[in-house]
Order: sequence, then structure tokens, then C-alpha cells
Amino acid sequence: MKVAVISDIHANLPALETVLAAIDEAGVDQIWCLGDAVGYGADPVPCIDLLADRCEVCLAGNHDLAVLDRIELSTFSPSAAAAVVWTRGNLGDDGLSRLAALVGEAADEREGIGLYHGSPRDPVWEYVIEPGQAEDCLDIQPQRVALVGHSHVAVYFIRIDELARVSSVLAPDGTEAKMDAGRWLVNPGSVGQPRDGDPRAAWMELETGSMRARFHRVGYPVDAAAEAIRKAGLPDHLADRLHQGH
Repeated sequence: MKVAVISDIHANLPALETVLAAIDEAGVDQIWCLGDAVGYGADPVPCIDLLADRCEVCLAGNHDLAVLDRIELSTFSPSAAAAVVWTRGNLGDDGLSRLAALVGEAADEREGIGLYHGSPRDPVWEYVIEPGQAEDCLDIQPQRVALVGHSHVAVYFIRIDELARVSSVLAPDGTEAKMDAGRWLVNPGSVGQPRDGDPRAAWMELETGSMRARFHRVGYPVDAAAEAIRKAGLPDHLADRLHQGH
């Protein structure tokens, strides 16, 4: 089965629409979303509707949970908290119900592959950005291969065998990985707010039979997404960072 893996949309409608168009061209069978449909961006309602229509599974990210008032807002930075409050107000009861229906738990499993928003060790909050963190996660994850989001960085971690050190590999556009051996922890990058220096929207194509993955980046109308954030009255730096990719 061919799967498109996406994560961290953050209510960025131009980015999501562009990625979905690329996914349609690739001819995938299913779309798996690793969480954070909302937060930061200015178009939560159409993003929720698109994800509900297109995704086989959509995990709950920390921003989704905060908007649904399931985790404490005090754990967020001031700008992230402001976006959560704005999103709650603009979704209204109907939108909140649709978000609650969209997102499941922060962890799941499909085709024997672990799905986590944060990490196998902490599905909601842990940012896996260092090999040492990945090693701890690989030690405890039940699955040989797991997919994570949350850090907004396209990267994979691999341990070939139990005696080997964990390797960390950044995954720019066109990177391919054959995951048929060893233990893996893989992040497809962010659709709506990349933080790896490339402002283009990220997604990953995965063939579950051969366990081959290919990382993709697609340009999208960043100006439109940034202007929507400014018009909504959200913090300016949430718009500025879309151009910078960090």
C-alpha cells in the first residue's frame, strides 16, 4: 500500500491544499496525519474539513488538545497560547465538535507501523531532535518502524542492529530511505510550518510493502498564508517565520 504521511498542518490552508494536490498526483491509497491540524495559522475550519475528508487517520497533536481544552494552556509560549485562544473563538461549538471528531489519540498503529505525534516515549510533548533521544525511543517503541511529528523537521533516525549507534539523517526534498532492516524513527516534516530551513511544505511517501520512503517538499503561496495570519490579528512573527522555514 502507498501512503502519504503528513504532519503539523497548523491551519495553513494554502500549504495543505498544495500538498494534497501533490499527493493526488502521486496516487496514494491512504493519508496518515500525525497531528496538529490547528494552531498558529488562520484557517482552522477548512483545514479540519479537508483532513476529515481525506485522512484515514489523524492523531491528536498538542495544539489540537489545547484548543479542545484537554491540556493546560500554561505549557505554551505566549504566541502559541494566543493562537490557541484565537482558534477556540473562531471555531465555535460546531468547529470544536468537528475537531474533536477528527483527532483521535496522540498515538496509533497502522500496518505494523507506530504513529506518534511527539514520540513513543511521550506521544504529546517530546521533540525528537537528537540521536540520544531517538535511541531511548527506539529502545521502548513496540514497532520496528515508527513515524513522529511535532518537531517540524524532516529527519530520520536509524539503528541497524542492537550494537550500533543511532544515526541521524536530515531528509531534504528527494531523500529516499529503504526501511526494510533495522529500527527507525521517522519525521516527515511539517506541512504548515517547517522549521528545518526550507519554507516549502513537507510530506512523505511510504510504500508499506517494501518499506521504501521518499521525502517531498512543495512550494506553496506563503504570502497568502502569512497575510491571513496578519489579517486575523495573530502575532506577526507567526507569519514571518513561514518565509524563513524556522
